[in-house]
Amino acid sequence: MLNSPETPATPAETPQRGLRAFLRSREIGIVVLACLVGVMAGLVVVAMSGATQWLHEVIFAIGRGEHLSVSQGIEPWRAVAGPVLGGLVIGVSTWFFFRRRSAPIDPIEANALHGGRMSMRDSIVLALQTIGSSGSGASVGLEAGYTQAASGFASHLGRRLRLRRADMRLIVGCAAGGAIGAAFNAPLTGAFYAFELILGSYSIAVFVPVMAATFMATVTHDLISPALLAMEVPPIGAITIADLPLVVLLGAACGLVGIVVMRGAAFIEAGFRRSRIPNYLRPAFGGLVVGGLALWNPYVFSAGHGAINFFLGAPIGLGLLALVLVAKAVASSVSIGAGFRGGLFFASLLLGVLAGRLFAGLLALAFPDVAAHQTLFALVGMSALAVSVVGGPMTMALLALEMTGDLKLTLAVMGAAGAASLVTRRLFGFSFATWRFHLRGESIRGAYDVGWIRDLTAGSMMRLEVPKIDADASIAEARLKYPPGSTNYLVAVGKDDAYAGMVPPGALYDPELALDGEADRPAPVTIRDLLHNPDRMLLAGMSVRDTLKAFDEAESEALPVVADRDSRRLVGILSEAHAIKRYSEEVSRRNRELTGE
Repeated sequence: MLNSPETPATPAETPQRGLRAFLRSREIGIVVLACLVGVMAGLVVVAMSGATQWLHEVIFAIGRGEHLSVSQGIEPWRAVAGPVLGGLVIGVSTWFFFRRRSAPIDPIEANALHGGRMSMRDSIVLALQTIGSSGSGASVGLEAGYTQAASGFASHLGRRLRLRRADMRLIVGCAAGGAIGAAFNAPLTGAFYAFELILGSYSIAVFVPVMAATFMATVTHDLISPALLAMEVPPIGAITIADLPLVVLLGAACGLVGIVVMRGAAFIEAGFRRSRIPNYLRPAFGGLVVGGLALWNPYVFSAGHGAINFFLGAPIGLGLLALVLVAKAVASSVSIGAGFRGGLFFASLLLGVLAGRLFAGLLALAFPDVAAHQTLFALVGMSALAVSVVGGPMTMALLALEMTGDLKLTLAVMGAAGAASLVTRRLFGFSFATWRFHLRGESIRGAYDVGWIRDLTAGSMMRLEVPKIDADASIAEARLKYPPGSTNYLVAVGKDDAYAGMVPPGALYDPELALDGEADRPAPVTIRDLLHNPDRMLLAGMSVRDTLKAFDEAESEALPVVADRDSRRLVGILSEAHAIKRYSEEVSRRNRELTGE
């Protein structure tokens, strides 16, 4: 129970109140909190990557520190049993924890719809399932687990401190960006991951906290463990203007490959739903497919960190490149579609390297000089395909810059990223995360804060005192109950307060209307004969945008609010002017929060 202003705080509450006041009143308070969140994100990445590597070494009997995706000599029974048994564990745990709960909320959905609020319990379970999925060889990345665990902790901390909605969204973005920055040893990449994918916007007010979080996360990770995706990039060679058209063409091609991968995952998931395979067994069947592919080559295993390093510079024939590209795409789509936990960020990087190498190899058949730019096209393809699948063009451009330190390469990546993003948006319209929201029926296109629009409903804006009259009442009775000027609108109701229609006050006092006992007038009428918009009504749960659209369609200054369309029970009334006023006030308040004013 909250203390009233007259009730003194208990000794235990006083420090918390002081900390909360410090965070709200001073920008440095949020920066300090962001640093703490960044340290926590770095520790999450260290713990999860270490646990996953340990599982690889135990399950597949590989050497200490060896990457699973380039390990040779894995015993066939381990290659198959690992993902199958891992899938069984994931399937059973998903059934146990989420059979009576809605799907876990990830950082993008939390910031878009829920003001940064996430379940700590769900986040921990999802992170552990991601470790189990990647650790057992499923072709998924750890980035979803990193961001989920870090953001879940930040959200829990924010709730304990009772942060405002804008501050809660900010620290969730700091946590997710810090996790990505730590994973790649790339603080700028992590920061723009937060801006583009978790916060949905960039502003001066959020720059310092986000950068502080990603810097602290990266430093924390580096002090404990080397970067997860430490790459040794071969020489790139000189980049000239003549290369740019080919780079843009590669970007467009990667956009098409990304669409195929995302569609493939959705297609396989739909196929499993239509099948008679129980939910808890589906990951095991997916693991059987991944294990079967791994019998041919281990490149399909897990996220593919080692395979990225290998394919960046190793001399590989076009046939093998094409086969590995198809096998990895199938393995990733099956893993996600079957129900393994994880993401496609890291997998898309490997797919992009393969696509870039294949693109360069095919061009080299006609233009031999292109063969000298294999690494260039591999890095460009890596970033472009990740843009198609994950989104965030600037995120991927900065990843290329922090990996190589080559500004010209970064400019080339930006061109390819733009082409990939354009192709994906025009032909598909979603990133992988927003596509999965779409399949669930959520109209989310990014992390822009639209949750407050859903929270601002007709029910929260309506007036409870409604001037109403029985629909079968006489005109004289209505005029007696509501004299001229007493109300601007009048609602007619039937049995059990069921909405019947709106009565325009002007029509009620029309001098041509007949009253009871006036034989020289037209036949007497009741209120029911004056009704307008009998089928136009607002539902209490309608968002403000749907409410304003309903006003526009009805061409009415006020509409009733009903409990549901079946009963039509009247619960309130709302005017268009008041709805517009509340919407404008809320927009102004959100803008002030974003700018820190």
